[in-house]
Amino acid sequence: MESVQKRSVAKRAEVAPPLRPATETGSVRIRTARTGASEMLRVLRDRITSHVLPPGTKLIEQDLAATFSVSRARVRDAFAVLEQRGLIERIPNRGAIVARLTAKQVIDLYETREVLEGLAVRLSTQNTKRDHWDDLIVAFGNPAEQAIKNGDFEEYATILNVFRREVIATCNNMLLASLLDSMLERTAVVVRRMIMVPGRALEGLNDHRAVLAAMKAGKADEAERVKRSNIRAARHVFERYQQFVL
Repeated sequence: MESVQKRSVAKRAEVAPPLRPATETGSVRIRTARTGASEMLRVLRDRITSHVLPPGTKLIEQDLAATFSVSRARVRDAFAVLEQRGLIERIPNRGAIVARLTAKQVIDLYETREVLEGLAVRLSTQNTKRDHWDDLIVAFGNPAEQAIKNGDFEEYATILNVFRREVIATCNNMLLASLLDSMLERTAVVVRRMIMVPGRALEGLNDHRAVLAAMKAGKADEAERVKRSNIRAARHVFERYQQFVL
């Protein structure tokens, strides 16, 4: 498994693509257009989930088409994908804007995540060797603790995200992975803000240490129980502080 530190550095080094010059005709242009559309979708997803593009931001077809050297039809295709994933809304006569979650939608997502993430953790425990989680156990030790103490919530959020992505990758259930991937994108901004609620980061850290200890021991049922308890606690914190988080 790629080290948590390398993933964190790679994430921090990620930059927006430069403007692309016009390309050749024929198959080269088709391949480039497809690559540009795929890159545009990836960048938009990353920027929305990291709050670089906050809720309410208007997305301009013409500007995106020029930036990524794709047709406006390709931009509309990307909008359709983002809308399906709940990341944007397309409003008649206003165009596409970054979606804003309501408190009820966030609570619904937490309730669903409790079940699905708990299941994913159990399946991942069953599907992996016990030493598979050693890197993350180290990351949730002193590095995560120091990040919280130093107020580096971005670093702590990165470590959390690596854990979630590793669980999704190893649960060996494509439907479950797809559902979780979509839900984690929609709640990414809320999760980042929740980390900054006083005391919540340390509570979450202790929860994830317990989850990883159970996974390391091969105790799938215990790992699922602790993970579900972790998300349930996060939902209760959100209900208390929602006016500051949304």
